[in-house]
Amino acid sequence: MTRGTKAHKARLLNTAYRLLGQRIETADAAQRLAHEFALSRRQAYRYLEQAATLRAPVPAVEPTVAITFKLPVHTVRALRACARRRGLTLGQIVTQALAALLGAFRRRRG
Repeated sequence: MTRGTKAHKARLLNTAYRLLGQRIETADAAQRLAHEFALSRRQAYRYLEQAATLRAPVPAVEPTVAITFKLPVHTVRALRACARRRGLTLGQIVTQALAALLGAFRRRRG
């Protein structure tokens, strides 16, 4: 069985949060969630339990795609050190760096 993506989990939690906000009986909410997302009732109850602890819906997460490329060793070391210092993953560091680079390109093009 494959694990769900962060985007899928966010959709599940937000649907559970919305159902709880509608003051629907927990059993009915679990049944709806299980049906809509093809979950077991036990899984649906777990999502409802998690959603009950939320103060607001979780932010939508953009789906990610794995890519592979080669970088010089010194660049990878610098990226890892930066990620460690900031408490982020390599993916988060690279995403932020690429977003800044693309933003600079867009500003130059006008």
